[in-house]
Amino acid sequence: MDYTKLGNTGLDVSRICLGCMGFGDAEKGHHRWVLDEERARPIIKKALELGINFFDTANVYAEGTSEEIVGKVLKDYASRDEVVIATKVHGRMRPGPNCAGLSRKAIMSEIDKSLKRLRTDYVDLYQIHRWDYNTPIEETMEALHDVVKAGKARYIGASAMWAWQFQKALHVAEKNGWTRFVSMQNHLNLIYREEEREMLPLCKEEKIGVIPYSPLAGGRLAREATTPRAETDEIAKQKYDATADADQLVVNRVASLADQYGVRRVHIALAWLLHKESVTAPIVGATKISHLEDANAALSIQLTPKEIAFLEEPYVPHRIVGHF
Repeated sequence: MDYTKLGNTGLDVSRICLGCMGFGDAEKGHHRWVLDEERARPIIKKALELGINFFDTANVYAEGTSEEIVGKVLKDYASRDEVVIATKVHGRMRPGPNCAGLSRKAIMSEIDKSLKRLRTDYVDLYQIHRWDYNTPIEETMEALHDVVKAGKARYIGASAMWAWQFQKALHVAEKNGWTRFVSMQNHLNLIYREEEREMLPLCKEEKIGVIPYSPLAGGRLAREATTPRAETDEIAKQKYDATADADQLVVNRVASLADQYGVRRVHIALAWLLHKESVTAPIVGATKISHLEDANAALSIQLTPKEIAFLEEPYVPHRIVGHF
């Protein structure tokens, strides 16, 4: 496993981050394909064996049961000081007022609930899952600063927003002497590259670590057979199905280059992301041991500039998805 710093910090993270949205109680939340603790346990253990030390979840994943599984399994298999745990806040956790969003009340309540589920005194990276249009960004940034100063989070990050919003948050923090965001978890893969227009240049300029989610476009860049997730993941269908014909040209080039290398498509798709200057670690949502092995193998593939251009050439602009 290779390691790198997360943005402009001294924090060492593996170049592959294990995304934990696929773990939880299938009866809770939006995804019926998630793995319960018994099936998630060997995957998390394998990740640790491969040298992955970076684990990303969220309070809203399967109504908190993802955090419960991650916390329990990591406590069994790893020393707390050896792993980097990231979670997120914003989504609705319960009915009623003050149970969602990024108000001071919501943040202060949800960080404690996440820590309890994760069985830890702190998270390494506490991220806002989306932009809250109903709360002043000053209130959010000050609350996050206080979470860090209370020792409940080591760093803070953001996810899925417009570049102007991210820049505004960075400015507000700097102006007031509050903790700055160190990472951006955004939507980026070979068939969705809209983040290259403004967000990636902004992150490069501000020395922000980029940890892209959906690096395989819900499996579309790697799929060689149908899967339960492909059949039931309605969120992924909303993101990609409308552009399926245009995207197929890119998928075909991934397949062609994979054939030339004698590897699987996933290796090429992830290798492309790992070559992006601003990218720290793609978030890989593994639900099989083989998914982790494939991600690890992608680290050894060195694409040439010509091959990268070959993969990127058929891309067409897409509507923005994932910010809301």
